[in-house]
Amino acid sequence: MPPKGKGGDSKGGSKGGKGKGSGEASEASDSKGGKQAKGGTAVKVRHILCEKQSKALEALEKIKGGMKFNEVAATYSEDKARQGGDLGWMTRGSMVGPFQDAAFALPVSSLANPVYTDPPVKTKFGYHIIMVEGKK
Repeated sequence: MPPKGKGGDSKGGSKGGKGKGSGEASEASDSKGGKQAKGGTAVKVRHILCEKQSKALEALEKIKGGMKFNEVAATYSEDKARQGGDLGWMTRGSMVGPFQDAAFALPVSSLANPVYTDPPVKTKFGYHIIMVEGKK
């Protein structure tokens, strides 16, 4: 179950353009073993983790206000903050369910123009604002 209606083909106002995670990318990499469903097998992820929802929402407002994702992570995140929230490459099965679903549903974006989860994703660890910098 993709979070916040971001799954499937009904993405609405998404930026589209890059083609990552779309049907074309899956077909092009079919010969790799068939585990390319819904955006590949690995994502390069950044996140901001807050135990309290109110803190996560405050961090989200900072990003919306123009502050860089990695700077907000350094200030607000309770995990990996000193690395700007960078978790590196993560494979399917190595993340908790809601986090994984959200990460693979997001399009690839950059710190200069991030696409992130809004509202934050709730897991057993707290509330995550997630962005994806790469897929493979």
